[in-house]
Amino acid sequence: QVQLVESGGGLVQPGGSLRLSCAASGSLSSINAMGWYRQAPGNLRDVVAVISSGGSTSYVDSVKGRFTISRDSANNTVYLQMNSLKPEDTAVYYCNAEGRSRYYWGQGTQVTVSS
Repeated sequence: QVQLVESGGGLVQPGGSLRLSCAASGSLSSINAMGWYRQAPGNLRDVVAVISSGGSTSYVDSVKGRFTISRDSANNTVYLQMNSLKPEDTAVYYCNAEGRSRYYWGQGTQVTVSS
């Protein structure tokens, strides 16, 4: 089993920044890629950014150049640095871990971008 705990969400003005953290614990040797997803009201949960065990990263087009995903293997933590935030970035952000036979999810953290 793997447990994921997100933190760092909140209210920020357009153009501002936030850094989300995802602390992982449990059977971490089974984990391959980790990522961040988000779900806005009335929408499906969509991928935002993914980082592989080797450090390769990928992003949805709408956040390229603004968001950065990184991984601190020593502390079993994945980060999402979000800059130049827009109102359309408002959503619940979920941490995800790809295990050998299933995916794991955190409880989510709310990000609200509003003036």
